[in-house]
Amino acid sequence: MCANDAALPLRLSRVPKILIHLTSGPESPTRAALGFLVAKAAVDEGHEVDLFLAGDSVQLLRDDVLDSLVGLGTGSLRESYDAVVASGARIYASGMSSKARGLGELDLDGKLVEFAMPKSSWNSPSRATAY
Repeated sequence: MCANDAALPLRLSRVPKILIHLTSGPESPTRAALGFLVAKAAVDEGHEVDLFLAGDSVQLLRDDVLDSLVGLGTGSLRESYDAVVASGARIYASGMSSKARGLGELDLDGKLVEFAMPKSSWNSPSRATAY
């Protein structure tokens, strides 16, 4: 037994923080739904997850899109979104992308989403994935 063996269980028990940066919107339903499906899988495994939606992906937050978008092999956007929200994951929407696409406060009413600019602290999660 080496001296580092005692610390091994502690290292294995830490679950990395994950940033998922989405840019795909309703025009690419499989890719868009995949981002939320990956987020759902990550929170199901106990990861701390932040999602940052920019570009066309901010349109995924519209109720009609949430309710109708289904990706090929990636399932219902609404089901993944609801699971991610229920987990306590943080969801941010680019303020500039939202404004450019007409997404406003009314579209986010009742949703645990906040408008944000990218944060420098997001440059250092344990893992980052873009969709």
